[in-house]
Amino acid sequence: MPETEPESSRQLTVIPAATAPRISRTVAASIVVPAIVADAGDHAARRHLEFFAATIRNENTRLAYLHAVGKFFAWCEDHRIGQLADIERLHVAAYIEALGGNFETPTVKQPLAAIRMLFDWLVTGQIVATYPGHAVRGPKHVVKTGKTTVLDAGQARKLPDSIDISAVVGLRDRALISVMTFARIGAVVAMRVEDYYPKGKRWWVRLHEKRGKRHEMPAHHNLEAYLDS
Repeated sequence: MPETEPESSRQLTVIPAATAPRISRTVAASIVVPAIVADAGDHAARRHLEFFAATIRNENTRLAYLHAVGKFFAWCEDHRIGQLADIERLHVAAYIEALGGNFETPTVKQPLAAIRMLFDWLVTGQIVATYPGHAVRGPKHVVKTGKTTVLDAGQARKLPDSIDISAVVGLRDRALISVMTFARIGAVVAMRVEDYYPKGKRWWVRLHEKRGKRHEMPAHHNLEAYLDS
């Protein structure tokens, strides 16, 4: 197994079934095919790699799902489930039930989603015949009250007024914070000069959202004053 490499050199690696470790835990330097998948043949191993490399574009999601699936396959081998085709709904349900005893509901729901998506991909690739995770119900998670503190109108007014604007840095911070009252921080810091532009009698703001989406809206007169400063 190669040592951990810089993120820029991360690559996909197929570990032959004969030499694969029985429990694969390395996700930092390469995507490792678990032995239970590698034992099902080269087509299964390649299908496993394709699932993580081709269907999940977000790197953080890919690593989280890879970790979740690896833990599930390790659990299967610990419970003497040696073949990929032998995994049944009962096994997935037992694993999710075991997780529920140690973790909060949101932490349990992600592994179940990863298992479902992977087996969907394996079924459509004719690696396995059934969907062992489809009928398994995950724990119910209901959020009744948000925990994020929300500023009232007076506090929201005091925040930009409290910034020292005697220097350029202060003017910049006031403009950024004003935009962030209605936009994601990632979209705000990705803005360019041309994303604040005139349209008719108003000035508009263009936000670059996730997955290449753009969101355009007219700027409030206070925001215009801050951006023009």
